[in-house]
This record gives sequence, structure tokens and C-alpha cells, in this order.
Amino acid sequence: MNTNPVSASRHPDPAVAPIDQPVALLGGLSAADFMRSHWQRQPLLVRQALPGVQPPISRAELFRLAESDEVESRLVVRHGQGDDADWTLVRGPLGRRSLPPLKQRDWTVLVQGLDLHVPAAQEMLTRFRFVPQARLDDLMISWAAEGGGVGPHFDSYDVFLIQVAGRRRWRIGRMPGATLREGLPVKIIENFAPEQEWVLEPGDMLYLPPGWAHDGDAVGGECMTCSVGFRSPHRSELARETLLRVADAIEDEADAGTRPVVYLDPQQPATTTPGRIPTDLLQFTETALRRVLDEPGALARALGEYLSEPKANVSFEIAQDPLPEDGGVRLDARSIMLYDDAHVFMNGDSWHAADEDAEVLRRLADARHLDAAAVAAASPELRALLEQWCDDGWIHPLE
Repeated sequence: MNTNPVSASRHPDPAVAPIDQPVALLGGLSAADFMRSHWQRQPLLVRQALPGVQPPISRAELFRLAESDEVESRLVVRHGQGDDADWTLVRGPLGRRSLPPLKQRDWTVLVQGLDLHVPAAQEMLTRFRFVPQARLDDLMISWAAEGGGVGPHFDSYDVFLIQVAGRRRWRIGRMPGATLREGLPVKIIENFAPEQEWVLEPGDMLYLPPGWAHDGDAVGGECMTCSVGFRSPHRSELARETLLRVADAIEDEADAGTRPVVYLDPQQPATTTPGRIPTDLLQFTETALRRVLDEPGALARALGEYLSEPKANVSFEIAQDPLPEDGGVRLDARSIMLYDDAHVFMNGDSWHAADEDAEVLRRLADARHLDAAAVAAASPELRALLEQWCDDGWIHPLE
């Protein structure tokens, strides 16, 4: 059952405007119009998408966060200008003393997953929940000194580049014949030839589909840019990760008995080519694989578990407060909750969901919170599941 049809314009998360309503965030387009006309198709520059925007974190706080081994951070420095420029890359944790002086040009610090640590970044990210959660990666923030950037490059994902402080010049191009410079720690396009150029002020935003070459430099002093990224998994990545999870879930009752199903070859003749793999053994293996893949829901379950798996550096704190008796709940900012027609997925695990419990859990996944009435009406089984998630730190009492 599809509980959130495209025709329903009201978004279950009140932080997101109705999807058929024009919004400043998208330059007067509605989310529905934007997805039809620009998503995965063409860039969109929006002046004052977020008027009056403030950086979700200060420079000093950002540098302190980059010192932590709980975040993914990078320091990128350009040495020289033009085609002869060289680049260095240092991966975090980044001690403050390891960073160049503030007055030095051409360096930048990037921190991934700011939304997992800073509520203001999570609020900014929430505005883009008109795109499926399964596609969302994170909100990255970059601080750049005058001239700082990461050079002309490609991204393999959709990105909204939001200027939150200072000014940044963006140059973009389609570059179908782009080549990369060799011998550098960062992927720099050697023959970058921009087609368009803009300087973004605080509150401005630039959307870029995958594959558009772009180069952004701080101009007129330091600047800060937030990047809302949406992953586009490679076909081979999806195949590998789902098959690994299907394999991990293999439970054949016949193999658990006293007489497991084994390969038998009573008709095997004597051979003068012992190194050759028998054709019957290959067919036996193919049948076993088809049996696993044909199990109803196996691939869907494995895909959902993979897509809802938090990144390796994400951890949850054991809850101090139990599930409230008369209150609502909200998802932890780090929790990833998805669903399909038969399952609910949370942080890499899956549960079969049906009937009213499924409706409630899908509502939690879409809105990222449940009100007190929904929690109070939960079945004993659903109540037990919510209590477990609360104990695990995956959900919290709604304040």
C-alpha cells in the first residue's frame, strides 16, 4: 500500500511545504515542478532561497568538530594558481594546529554529516525531504579562506549548494570530454571549460544534477557553504550489498537437519580431466542461488537494510528516559527509517509490518515523529518495538 501518493500535496513533515505549493527555496517552483523540470536534468540557481540564513555552526565550532574522530573531515590546500597549481589533502581528525593560518589563502576545511551533530543543520536538511529518504546522503559544510575551494571536479550525486556566509564564485559546465589530472590526491579536471559563472551571496542556492563539472572559490574573504547531497548508488554497489545481505540471511531448514542437502553425483564416471569443474556441480550451485533469490521479499528486504544502514562512524547513545506513557516520539537525527509494502527498515534492521501497526510505522518514517495519540493507540507488539528503539537511542520522547 502506498500511504503517501503523489497526488497528496500535504507533506507529513510540517517543516516541508506542500509539494504543489510554490516556495522561495526553489525559486518560486513547487517541489513537484522542480522534480519534473530540474531534478537529474539541469542546474537551477535560486537567489535568496533562504533569505536571512545564518551559518548552522561558527568557524570556531566547525574547527573544534573537525578535531573529533566521530566526524569525517578533510583539509584541502591549493599551492599556486592555474594549470601549474598543486594540491594537498589531509583527512581528519584535524587538530587546530595542523590548519594553516587564517590569513593564508587557498585552503578549505570540509566536514561531512553536520546534520548528525548540529540541530540547525538538521533543520536545514529537513526542507529537502520532498526527495525520497533513501536517496539522502548528508549535509556537508565547508569553510574556505580567500580563494579556497576543492578545484574543478565532478560529483556522482545531486547536490544543493547553499551559501550561508561570505561569497563564493561557482563556475559550471557539462564537460562530456573531461579528463583528470594525474598524480594528485584530489580529483581535479584538467581541461575544465566552464559555461556559466555566478557569485553566490548568503541565502543563495545552486542545484546541480550528477555529472556537472563545477568549481567554487571563496571571493572577497572567507566563506561557508552547506551542501545537501543525495547519493546515487552504483549498480554494482547495489548488487554487491544486497547479495551480501541475502547471503547472510540464508537459513535452509534442510541444511540444519541430520541429513543436509549436499551435492551428490552417483553417475560421475572416472575422468582423465580431474581439474575440470563438473557441469552438474555448477548447475547444483545455480539452483541453490536461484532458490535464495526467488524467496519472496528477499531482495527487497536486503535492499532496505542496506539503504537504512548508518555510516560506519555513526553511533547511538543508550537512552536515559523510557518511552513516555502519554507523549509522542521522534526519530533521532542519526536514525534512518524507510519502508516498502511489506517491511519497515530502521538503521540496517528490518521488520515485517502489516495492518494498523504498519500504517503507524510508515507515518513515523515519513514525518519522523509520532504524536501522543498514535503512541497511546499502539498495539502491545508495536509498543514493545518502540520501547526497544527508545532503549537503543533510535527514538526519543517528543518534546
